[in-house]
Amino acid sequence: MGMEFVDLFNQWASSYDDTVSGKDPEYQEVFERYDEMLTRLASLSKSPVMEFGVGTGNLTRKMVDQEKVVLGIEPSSEMRRIAKVKCPEAALYDGNFLDFPSLITPIRSIVSSFAFHHLTASEKVEAIGKFYHRLVNDGQVIFIDTIFKDETHKKELIDDAEKSGFSNLAKDLQEEYYPYLEDLREMFVKGGFKVSFEQLNKYAWLIQADKGE
Repeated sequence: MGMEFVDLFNQWASSYDDTVSGKDPEYQEVFERYDEMLTRLASLSKSPVMEFGVGTGNLTRKMVDQEKVVLGIEPSSEMRRIAKVKCPEAALYDGNFLDFPSLITPIRSIVSSFAFHHLTASEKVEAIGKFYHRLVNDGQVIFIDTIFKDETHKKELIDDAEKSGFSNLAKDLQEEYYPYLEDLREMFVKGGFKVSFEQLNKYAWLIQADKGE
């Protein structure tokens, strides 16, 4: 599951909060209204919550502040270290979308921010299957992540990044596993979910998937 990214996460951990807060001009538009987006995601979540890709604990902190029980999954030891300091109330575990501890707590919401794109298409399908079985009957998946509307939209975003001189962003858009909207919709529907999408900024989308019977 995108474990090739773990070393990068460990290196990025110390500067991650600077990046998402807009201090890196190359990624300002990607994380535009980051705090507002996380606040909304946290408010939509229902406790107990399982969070994948905790990172430095920004979303975790918001859910904990809302007195929600959070079980966090994060593969990067450095990210987990920072998150544990920021959110000592949350239970944080080593793991990822496909390989995580078996916990007895009933889960009403599975949440994630800017992490699901680290899975390949086949891994996304596998993860969605795991979400379905892990959630209670009225459970929900709520993600925020970058999505391409279609191939044309992907090309436009890459071209815009290159024209702005944002070579790292352009490389990310080409090499990471950002999904096309309709492909992701099909994955969730086939996985037993009713799913909706809402664009939040130039790159980020809110994904809400309710578990069916």
